[in-house]
Parts: sequence; C-alpha cells; structure tokens
Amino acid sequence: MAGRIPSEFIDDLLARTDIVDLIGSRVQLRKAGKDYQARCPFHDEKTPSFTVSPDKQFYHCFGCGAHGSAIGFLMEYDRLPFREAVEELAQRAGVPIPDAGDTLPAGPDHGPLYALLEQAATLYREQLRDVQHAGRAVEYLKSRGLSGEIAGAFNLGYAPPGHDFLLSRLGATAEQRERLMSVGLLAESDGRRYDRFRDRVMFPIRDRRGRVIGFGGRLLGDGKPKYLNSPETPLFHKGRELYGLFEAQKADRKLGSLLIVEGYLDVIALAQFGITNAVATLGTATTADHLQQLLRTVPEVVFCFDGDRAGRSAAWKALETALPLVTGHQSIRFLFLPEGEDPDTLVRAQGAEGMSRLVNGATPLSEFLFDHLTDQVDMTSIDGRARLGNLAKPLLDRMPVGLYRDLVSNRIANLTGLTTTPKSRSAGRRGPVVSQRPMRLSLVAQAIALLLDHPELVTRVVEQADDRWRRSSNPGIDVLAELLDMLAAAPGLSKAALLERWREHRHFAYLQRLSVDSFLRDIAEEDVGAELIGALERLSEEAVKAEHSRRFNLRSTTDWSPEERARLVCEARSARRRSDDPDE
Repeated sequence: MAGRIPSEFIDDLLARTDIVDLIGSRVQLRKAGKDYQARCPFHDEKTPSFTVSPDKQFYHCFGCGAHGSAIGFLMEYDRLPFREAVEELAQRAGVPIPDAGDTLPAGPDHGPLYALLEQAATLYREQLRDVQHAGRAVEYLKSRGLSGEIAGAFNLGYAPPGHDFLLSRLGATAEQRERLMSVGLLAESDGRRYDRFRDRVMFPIRDRRGRVIGFGGRLLGDGKPKYLNSPETPLFHKGRELYGLFEAQKADRKLGSLLIVEGYLDVIALAQFGITNAVATLGTATTADHLQQLLRTVPEVVFCFDGDRAGRSAAWKALETALPLVTGHQSIRFLFLPEGEDPDTLVRAQGAEGMSRLVNGATPLSEFLFDHLTDQVDMTSIDGRARLGNLAKPLLDRMPVGLYRDLVSNRIANLTGLTTTPKSRSAGRRGPVVSQRPMRLSLVAQAIALLLDHPELVTRVVEQADDRWRRSSNPGIDVLAELLDMLAAAPGLSKAALLERWREHRHFAYLQRLSVDSFLRDIAEEDVGAELIGALERLSEEAVKAEHSRRFNLRSTTDWSPEERARLVCEARSARRRSDDPDE
C-alpha cells in the first residue's frame, strides 16, 4: 500500500466524507447560515472565525488563515502525514485504498508484519496476567510503584524464560518464521533461531497511529543488557521513533508541549501521576529526525537531563542537534534534575505539582547556550571575550537565518563588547519603502482564484469564453489552462477535491492561498461568473494585442502602410498624454 494513491480515489473519498461531521467530531460547530462556525482549533480566539462549508467541503479560518480539505484538516489537527490522513478517511468510509501501479511501483505490504507484532504484544500481555509464571515480573513492576491500571494503559507484558515461547506459537511455518525474523522477534546463532526477548518485562513501542512497531524489554534476572530494544526493521527505526508519543496524543489531542525523558519507566511513572505529555528516545541521543517530529507536533519541547556532568554533556549534544531547526517559532528548553534524581523518583517524591514547577522553570535554549559558552572562558579579559566570539561563531552559522538568530547574535555581541550587523538583515543603504497595502491580484491570479473557489463555473467558461487567452505569455497561464482542462474533464469536483489534485504541485501552497484570497470576498455571489468571464476576455484581448505588436515589430519600417504609420503616431501621442497626466 505504498504506491501513489490515484487522484480519482481521492476525489471519491472526499465526496464520501462529510467534512462537517469529521471536524464536528473534534471541534464544537454551530450552524451559521449555510455554513458552520467554531472557535478556531489552530489558534486562541474569543470570537469564532473558523468556518466550515459543506458545499465546498472546505474549512477556512479568517483569523489565522488555516484552510483546506478534510485531508488537510487531519494533517493539521491530528498531525498526520498525507497518506495516513487518507488512510484515516478511507477507514471511516469503509473503502480500501488502491495503488496507481502505473505511476509509482507499490512498495511491500507491511500489513502482515503489523498484525504479527500485535499478536506478540497480546501474548506478552497475557503472560503478565499469568501470576503463576509472571510473579517476578509483577513484583518488579510493583516495586517500581506502577499500578495495574497504568501497566494496562501502556499494554505492558512479559516474555517468559526459554527460547521458543513466541517461536512455538507464531512460527508454525517457514513464512511465519521469516516474518518473526524480519520484525526482530527472533535472533539467530549458528543457524539456530530463538526468541530474542526472554525473561523480560516487555514495553510495546507504538507509532503515531497506535500500531506496534517494536519492543523494549527489561531483564529480570542476571545478565546483560539490562534493557534490550528491537533491532532496526522495515517498521522500526529507533532514530525516528519516540516511546509514549501515541499515548501522549491519545491523552491530549491538543498537546501544548512534550517532555523528553530517558526511559520507559520515566514516561509511565509521570503518566501515572497525571503528567501525560512525556516521551522517551529509544536508547539513543536525540536525533534531527526526532526533533523535526517533535517540532511538527507541539509548539514547545522540554528536554529532561541529569544535572551532573554527563547529563549536561548530553544536553549540549541535543542543543547542537537542535540549532539548525531553531527559528523562535517554537520553544526549546532544558530541565536539569537534582543529582541522583530522575523523573520517576522526583514525581513520586514531589508529586505532579512539584514536577510541573520544575518543568515550568526549565532553561530556554538561548540561556543554556550563553551559560555553556561563558563557563568556558574568562569574561573579565579581552582574550576570554574574544575566545567566546570564536566559540559562538560556528554555532551561529548553523542556525537558520532570521530574527531568532539575529537576537542571539546581538546577545553574543553584547557579551563580547562588540557590535554586529545581523547577516539576515540587508546592510548598506536603505532600500525602497514597500507599501503595506496588499497588491491587487493579476488577471491570471484572479481567474485562478475564482475557479478554485467556484469550480462549477467551468461550464459557463466553456460555453461563453473563447480560448485566445491561452496564447498569453503571462506568468501562471499554464496553471490556469491546466486547471480549466482538469475541471472540463471532471466538472463535478468540489473545491476541496480540486485543490487536493494539486497537492504535489510546487505551487500548491500559493494556490491554496489564492483559493481564500480577500479578493474573493469583494465580489457578490451573483457577479462571480461575470467576473471570471471578464478576466478571461481581458486576457484574450491582451494576448491578441501582444501578438499583433510582435508581428508589427518584426516587419521593416519600409513595409508599413500609411494607415499603420498613422495609427502608430496616434498611439505614441496617447502614451505621452498618459505619462503627462498622473490621473490618466
């Protein structure tokens, strides 16, 4: 199911989806004329400016500008990738997703692998309930202060001793054994295959959709390693996944922040005390993939580290990983715990309120950066301040150009006693003052905006407008032509379905903005058709004039007729009058 999804299927899926019902399951809507309104789920507001149109199957917020189809809403609200949003709608509609094999080759079907991992999780969970065989596992969890309810919420399990618990139950055939190997549930030595996880408390690792993709296991007896994770598999990549992210989003659909801790039990203990926004990396340092996923999910990330030298060293590595992604749009902070403490012990000692106070007092990334640099130099000497500037320069160079980098650069300059001109600002003489008044859309952009907002107008265009505008050389004319051809071939497309067909186009974001441009609100409903036809007619006139001028200019002046010479003189006089009269 990894090939490209046919556009016809997307059209049909959006037609089957009631966007009012979909958004209404997540946001409280109320009827407002022919549309529905709500307070926007994407920004804080007191007066509703979020509108859902059942006719266009489209949503738009007049406050923050968020807009899109049912697919776009799921991508934004549930923070799903495009394909997963389509899968969610397809599941709601009860239809399977086909693949367009003639456009991209379909990838392997991982459905059986997901099913196998879910079966394994169920078996491990059942074993944990078997007191006769899992007594030590239960006692261990009780000794860590975990309740049966929280163990159930995170689907904890137990892998008993022995080499063939899973192998004997899920590996009856050669194909099943190969699948067990491919998802990391079996290991192999000297040609013999056996269960990878033995005598361990099992922690299922789930992806954002709740599918089991791997396991972590904590050894109960003697031996090493104490903690063992699934190896890299087609489904599990530890440098990308975060333990507890699915559970955190399940607990709160509108997460405001995520707390990054070290271990599974830290995540679970915090959740037991009501702090449900903690996640853990899987035995690795935080990677760029981790951070990109986190910053797409929440506006604030708080790293939690031990306060000792090792913890601060790990925190600095996390900061260095974060630098290429810091723009100031999201907050990244660092929490350093008292020596000898971890989130598990702290929350049990101080409760949720005490832990929350510590999190609220976490150090912003910029302050941690300045503190770390100034601790390495003698700030009372010129040499020390110069060294500070040298230490800071490569770090600043890794940050994205913008206001946040400018502010950090200015702070470094103040600390060193130097002045600086931010690279992200234009230097030298002042450029022309740009008017803040929005520019009027070009004729092509007007026509595109009108068609996107009212795709039903294609019939009128076909009947009333000629095609001379297609000969225009104006920017965007190719997009306008493709848009009309697309609608002529499928005249029943809704606004939402039409825009989804352009999702992979390089100008998709601009087309989406055009579809809700304020220009559209200035046109009365009954005048929309005439406005579109008028724009196309003016484009046709411009195209014809441009062609005539090109042909005229290619001819020698000796070939001009008296009539052409007279017309040229009249046009020149008119042009001079217009240039002399500013109101012309």
